[in-house]
Amino acid sequence: MPVYSMTGYASATAGAQSATDATAAGDGAAARPSPGATSSVMVELRSVNGRFLDLGFRLPDEFRSLEPALRDLITSTFRRGKIELRLNTHRENEGSWPQPQHDQLNRLSRLESTVQSWLPKAQPLSVHEVLQWCKGSAPSEKLDDAALDAARRCVAGLLEAREREGAKTVTVLMERVKRLRELAVEAEPLVPAAIERQRERFLERWQEALAAANATQTISQEALQERAINEAAAFSIRIDVAEELARLRSHLDEIARLLKKGGEVGKRLDFLIQELLREANTLGSKASSIELTNISVEMKVAIEQLREQVQNLE
Repeated sequence: MPVYSMTGYASATAGAQSATDATAAGDGAAARPSPGATSSVMVELRSVNGRFLDLGFRLPDEFRSLEPALRDLITSTFRRGKIELRLNTHRENEGSWPQPQHDQLNRLSRLESTVQSWLPKAQPLSVHEVLQWCKGSAPSEKLDDAALDAARRCVAGLLEAREREGAKTVTVLMERVKRLRELAVEAEPLVPAAIERQRERFLERWQEALAAANATQTISQEALQERAINEAAAFSIRIDVAEELARLRSHLDEIARLLKKGGEVGKRLDFLIQELLREANTLGSKASSIELTNISVEMKVAIEQLREQVQNLE
């Protein structure tokens, strides 16, 4: 199953026939160009990251009735992200005059005769008035179906765009996971070396304390040796980061497994990133050498890079 990003863009356009043309085509006649304006609908979808699914619609007033259907179309496909849908219409030759039809002219002639029979002084209609009436009574275009068709294709396009973006994000995440594994390998041998160095320091201090005790005879040799051993043991426990490195590797394995599995992994990955950061902070607090401190800092940088990328995943 692919991993989907919450970032993407898609657009789709669908045309519309006038009601007269659609009826003719449905009766088996060849569809002819509309005598009025030819319209098309363009749908755009923009998606960015978000904690939940947040939808926004920018629709002309004539398409407000389609908002529930558009909302259902989007929610059935996406689970997270801030998605904005924009719908625009385009009408070619919108300002041109229509070609009057015979039925329109016959009806208008009958209406004019009826009016003049009751109002003999009424002025006859001018050509401009006839064209205005024909234009206003032209059959409206079916744009709702075109809008829904464009929206379906646009949703499919956005899903593909988010899948492509998700695949790129997975590649970046796996590189960061690989880098964190390398840093864990570098950190592991540093702790025994630090313990050994500190053991040598304790032995030096023990020898110094033993010499001073022999001079003053205030503290026994056995007591000094026991104190040195206890301090060395406490120090080794305090700086031991084996558990932190083991948990860090476990979290990295789980991240790699989720990325390979795919699906809706964004929230689970975000939780694992928080746990990674916790282990890196503990590693830094236990650092007993500048080398281990530097590794902890590099781990935090890599984890922050992971967090930025994970926040874009669905």
